[in-house]
Amino acid sequence: MPFFRFALAAMFACASSFSAHAQTTADTPSGLALELNSVQDANGACRLTFLVQNNTGSKIEKAAFETVIFDKAGGVVTLSLFDFRDLPADRPRVRQFGLTDLSCDTIGRVLINGANSCVVDGSESNICATELELTSRLDVELLG
Repeated sequence: MPFFRFALAAMFACASSFSAHAQTTADTPSGLALELNSVQDANGACRLTFLVQNNTGSKIEKAAFETVIFDKAGGVVTLSLFDFRDLPADRPRVRQFGLTDLSCDTIGRVLINGANSCVVDGSESNICATELELTSRLDVELLG
């Protein structure tokens, strides 16, 4: 009987550690996660705040994206380059961009039209395009 209890306890301990490891692995997204986190009017401009998590396994030395802002009717308001600068591997970064003479309540959608520049290990890379995952916390949709 003591052996049975020991075996049962060992099985339970192994199952618990496997479950915790599986949950941790599943909770960590892969790729380059770009989240539109907030939009806020500030000093006559609309400030867009992005949360970026680089889970590609590579340090991105420079990332710049061509970004299109649409109004709520679907018309293009502006086309800009947003320079996210360096994005270290496995570390979150917050980046903000101000759109002058634009009220945030007019923005309907934000389109990441493509990676203008993506430098990894000193050379241009396609990792910013192939690994990009977009989400938005807001009613403003983030597309790519």
